[in-house]
Amino acid sequence: MSAPQAGEARSGGILGLGSVPPSLLVLCGILSVQIGAGLAKGMFDRMPPSSIVVLRLAASAVIVGFVVRRRLWRVVRGASRRDLGAAAALGGSLALMNFSIYQSLQHIPLGIAVTIEFLGPLSVAVIASRRPRDLVWAALAFGGVVALARDGGDVNVPGVLWALLAGLGWALYIYAAAAAGRRLPGATGLALASVIATALVLPPGIVALHDAGWSVLTPELLALGIGVGLLSSVVPYTLELEALRRIPQGVFGILMSLEPAVAALVGVLLLGEHLSAVQWLAIGAVMLACAGATRSARS
Repeated sequence: MSAPQAGEARSGGILGLGSVPPSLLVLCGILSVQIGAGLAKGMFDRMPPSSIVVLRLAASAVIVGFVVRRRLWRVVRGASRRDLGAAAALGGSLALMNFSIYQSLQHIPLGIAVTIEFLGPLSVAVIASRRPRDLVWAALAFGGVVALARDGGDVNVPGVLWALLAGLGWALYIYAAAAAGRRLPGATGLALASVIATALVLPPGIVALHDAGWSVLTPELLALGIGVGLLSSVVPYTLELEALRRIPQGVFGILMSLEPAVAALVGVLLLGEHLSAVQWLAIGAVMLACAGATRSARS
């Protein structure tokens, strides 16, 4: 969910990743995000999801901010109102996307939540294409989500609605990231956005933590929260940015369509969330729709 911009690509590799195939970088980034989500969900029985979101975003803000600290201060000092507005929009979408998906994970399996959330970037791809045939991909994805919702099991209305809201946040994030990428260099936009997103989710996170009892905030959970921040934001952003230096955005988008399947597999292996045959077929339908719409939008 980190979605770096291709406009940030420059020559040279990051941390010696230049020799790693870009497709493998994308897959590792996807795996990192979903393992982070799986670890976060595994913490729900000890800490409220709203508080875990704060830990994740705060860890990302601190780590990315530290990496770009010198450039960040120069950018902030010279930023215009529009620059800061772009960072605020990116932070708001980031907060909405992360807060909503964690609320969804409280109700439904990881793979199903991520599949529904993927309607956000799929909608962006369909709108960007504006080709009538892409309505077929949209219909296929909608049918897959309906199949997930009607299959029963561990799927419920609150979880689906939160996942749809997360998808809206993801769609807004794509537009906001493009705007911020044009105004803010490198990872400074992500650093500023992470700070803003942390501030936005902090109030509900504190309230939830107060209701649960401050004693749940143990060193172990703090360490896990930092790990979730690394896995869910810092690591995939770095890997995806390096991949986008060497592959077209269309290919990147098609590879990202594997994310629902990876999420479902992580849910099975880490969380014991076994899905029915119908649910796996529905996830496959959404993945096919995402890949088709992305390919059509870039062609």
